[in-house]
Amino acid sequence: MRTHRWLLPVSWLYRIGVETRNLLFDRGVLRSRSFDLPVVSVGNLAVGGTGKTPHVEYLIRLLGDHCRVAVLSRGYKRRTHGFVLAGDGSTADDIGDEPMQIKSKFGDIHVAVDADRCEGIERLIADPATADTDVVLLDDAFQHRYVKPGLSILLIEHERAGGDCLLPAGRLREPMSSLRRADIVVVTKCPGDMTPEEAAAIRRRLRHLQGKPLFFTTMAYGELAPVFGGERQVPCTLTPDSHVLLITGIANPAPLLKETGRHTRHVTHLAYGDHHAFTVADIRAINDAFAALPPHSLAITTEKDAARLSAVDGLSDKVRDSLCQWPIRVSFLHGGADAFDQLVNDYVGRAKRRPAQ
Repeated sequence: MRTHRWLLPVSWLYRIGVETRNLLFDRGVLRSRSFDLPVVSVGNLAVGGTGKTPHVEYLIRLLGDHCRVAVLSRGYKRRTHGFVLAGDGSTADDIGDEPMQIKSKFGDIHVAVDADRCEGIERLIADPATADTDVVLLDDAFQHRYVKPGLSILLIEHERAGGDCLLPAGRLREPMSSLRRADIVVVTKCPGDMTPEEAAAIRRRLRHLQGKPLFFTTMAYGELAPVFGGERQVPCTLTPDSHVLLITGIANPAPLLKETGRHTRHVTHLAYGDHHAFTVADIRAINDAFAALPPHSLAITTEKDAARLSAVDGLSDKVRDSLCQWPIRVSFLHGGADAFDQLVNDYVGRAKRRPAQ
């Protein structure tokens, strides 16, 4: 965990601004709005890298069988403005890469983007196309206090569960004391073999938890899947002899790089910034790097990056034919899934809108 100590004075000023804003909401000077349907917020204290999207997908799978789910995000780095409802022809440029990832995997739910979450929820309720929404999942909304969610789930990355500094010296958007606002806290990206004793030590370090439910999750990698359809000459199969071009545009590619290295030593990594918009020069670099690898090599990327790469022009036929995405799923540790599921289902059941009589 890296701290830029020379920026600590700026972080202190940032803290004053954050705490003043939160105080204005706490005192009612700035108003938070509630809605007459279940609203579940999934957010974090830090900038990027906590695994919000896989946890949102977990909630979709949990609720989707008995609820009409809508996911509302701001659509980070999209090229549109205002409220946009995802449709069959939507791209990452229209709604952002993470909403696009969710829409492509869960075609039967509503996915919308709006920087104004209050306006976004109102549109979901009022629009005839989405008026059947039973529950709204707010993606990355812990700091969006103009909406008062009925259930607030706060994610803290395992590596930062012991604390961090506020921006810009560290990566925290808010101080750790803000976790008091959460209803459920989840420590994410834990080692799969984390012991109950290690979990208890983290609980003790989170001194602002105040008895709130605390869960621990790890990321489980699924089967590689092709990004582009049609006939493929190269199967999505990793062996110790595979040569891989790993393409990432995420906040923390280290876990994926480590997982790839578990299968093969022959890994060439092209790392870009989080939510990177691939340029013509980037695509040329990807084509050239893949052309330098032996025949029948694989190109591997994340689902989030695949949402952007699938929409760009210029990828060579060899890259398109060999490009795979590596899905990840949330897995709860120490038997926590049943208790977590119960808390979420109980809230949604209580808050669900009743049909008009």
